[in-house]
Amino acid sequence: MSAPLRVVSLLPSATEIAVAVGLGEQLLGRSHECDFPRFVGDLPVLTSTKLEKGLTSLEIDVRVQEIVRQGLSVYAVDTERLRAIRPDVILTQSQCAVCAVTPADLVDALDQWTGTQPVLVSLAPDDLSDVWGDFARVGEVTGREEEAAAAVARLQERMAALEARVAASDERPTVASIEWTEPLMAAGNWVPELVRIAGGEPLFAAAGQHSPWLEWDALAEADPDVIVMMPCGYQIPQTMGELGPVVNHPRWRDLTAVRENRVFVADGHHFFNRPGPRLVESAEILAACIDPAERRDAGEGWVRLRA
Repeated sequence: MSAPLRVVSLLPSATEIAVAVGLGEQLLGRSHECDFPRFVGDLPVLTSTKLEKGLTSLEIDVRVQEIVRQGLSVYAVDTERLRAIRPDVILTQSQCAVCAVTPADLVDALDQWTGTQPVLVSLAPDDLSDVWGDFARVGEVTGREEEAAAAVARLQERMAALEARVAASDERPTVASIEWTEPLMAAGNWVPELVRIAGGEPLFAAAGQHSPWLEWDALAEADPDVIVMMPCGYQIPQTMGELGPVVNHPRWRDLTAVRENRVFVADGHHFFNRPGPRLVESAEILAACIDPAERRDAGEGWVRLRA
């Protein structure tokens, strides 16, 4: 019997996909942002960010642009610890150089590798179909094809059930999904699809396209019925602390969503910005925010923003 594959994941969504296809016990290393399921927190950390702690959203944007202009990476890889683990498979991504480690960040580690190099699986989903395809890719490389297909089927069934529940509603509110607060950015890629599944009409971004910057004039002109804040990498408390430039903008209080108390803050770090199993929960969060009959002020992963 061959030894179990040794797997390292340098991307939170890839870690969750690996667990979903039955590779939890074979995960031997993670990125500094991989924190779900909880047990992965005990795995060796193989990456770090070059961004200083405590920066505001605007300062992060300025710092990231500065790093990119210099041709540098936002992340560092602990190559010695990575080589010591001797992984057979490394899961990473090439969708966004700002969001997580990319194959380019692994060049030094792989160039100095001795023995058989690990298989590098680089995920780059643009929309929901790509996300489901990533399950299949991880399953194919690791011999978990059937488990991957079963996991996707379960998730798609939940998505379909949610879509069927909200389909009876006569109202499809317009929804502004905000991925960054200063400067404003709308959420693209798979998020517009999630909005439609949840019963809303997405604004500013198209499915499968990268998240676009958003001008205040465009936001005011569209005047969305619902606004959902889901900044990339931010949990709810951090987003709450970053909302000053948004809620103090002179055009904010005139927005319909603000006047009708239909502005929400969601956990972008654990849900919307992770193209993996919990996109189903992300769609469910959107449904709770979009439903005009919803009277709760909070649920798992979201809160209503009171004036």
